[in-house]
Amino acid sequence: MSITSSNKSEMREKTFRICRDYLNGIWKMITPQEMVLKQVSGGMSNFLYYCALPPMAKPKQGEPSRVLVRFYGQIHGEGALEALLTESVIFTLLSERKLGPKLHGVFPGGRLEEFIPARPLKTKELNDPEISSIIAEKMAQIHCLDVPISKEPTWLWDMMNRWMSNMKVTLAAQPTKQIGNNDFIEKDFSSAMRSILSWKLDSEMDWLKSYLIQLCSPVVFCHNDLQEGNILIRDSAITREEKLVIIDFEYCSYNYRGFDVANHFCESMYDYTFDKYPKFNYNPAAMPSVEQQLHFIRYYLETVQREMGVDDSHKNSIMNAMDAGPKNELRLLREADCYMLASHLFWGLWAVVNAPVSSIPFGYWEYAEARFAAYFEHKQHLLRKYGEIIEDIV
Repeated sequence: MSITSSNKSEMREKTFRICRDYLNGIWKMITPQEMVLKQVSGGMSNFLYYCALPPMAKPKQGEPSRVLVRFYGQIHGEGALEALLTESVIFTLLSERKLGPKLHGVFPGGRLEEFIPARPLKTKELNDPEISSIIAEKMAQIHCLDVPISKEPTWLWDMMNRWMSNMKVTLAAQPTKQIGNNDFIEKDFSSAMRSILSWKLDSEMDWLKSYLIQLCSPVVFCHNDLQEGNILIRDSAITREEKLVIIDFEYCSYNYRGFDVANHFCESMYDYTFDKYPKFNYNPAAMPSVEQQLHFIRYYLETVQREMGVDDSHKNSIMNAMDAGPKNELRLLREADCYMLASHLFWGLWAVVNAPVSSIPFGYWEYAEARFAAYFEHKQHLLRKYGEIIEDIV
């Protein structure tokens, strides 16, 4: 019987066997009925269960008292399987480097993860000086990793090209047909469609690629989705370094560092905990100031320099651009400024592609319009500031 149709008793037996066999120790001393079991949100593609020892069971040193059991959802196509394998490699590596949750086990169809008593950051906390500095350090550590996946920076443009093709199919649908599963009404779709079609986004993407290539942004291993929901703050932490935990590695790839930094800055403007439809709030005034961005960048570059000093094998001419110093601070500040365009275009396309298929109550069309509008507004700002030709900082 599949995971989706298993009843509670079968799921209890299934998760218990996994915990018993992979965790061993005290977990072999309890019964399935004694184990605490709760289903928690696992997104659209995973089933996630919280499993814990009963109060009377005392784990020995090193044995976890509670874990998360993740079952992967249906895997369709070679690309999906490849993405799943890549994410498993990344999760394992980040676990070993203590940059993500601890990995307790991998089994056919899923994995056992550390349960972290924590909450996601709030949007307004992203610009808190201490929290921002820790995020910068975590991002730098991730960027310094040598991960055994393709190091060609094709992910960003491949994803956007694929979504662009899907978007054209979506927008070709009849406006009289309901698009999506969120009670999205015809007039809203028609309005969104007119706006999106008027922007000629495919030619815009070609322009953006040629514009950003001038920056020569270093290619590093990136998280690509470092928003507040993917950063946990522990209920209690012994050290400063342990305070925050990065999660959700679905979009990880080798990419331009400018995108990762820019995308993180952009997330300060979007609050996804908004109660009313469209379930997000866009506040341009929340964009970190130049001083706040430089605060982040300085911690980032100092951490990169420290990490590179530990492992000189990564050091090359490209990574020299990541040394600390005023010139490289300004370079990265400008990279982030320009790559904000890529962030807006990327997530705008993501929203259009997800609108027809997602059952999550979220205003995908409104979000797409907001990101595309922000793209064109910021583009005009950049052209006034730098022009079409971006000169190097000397």
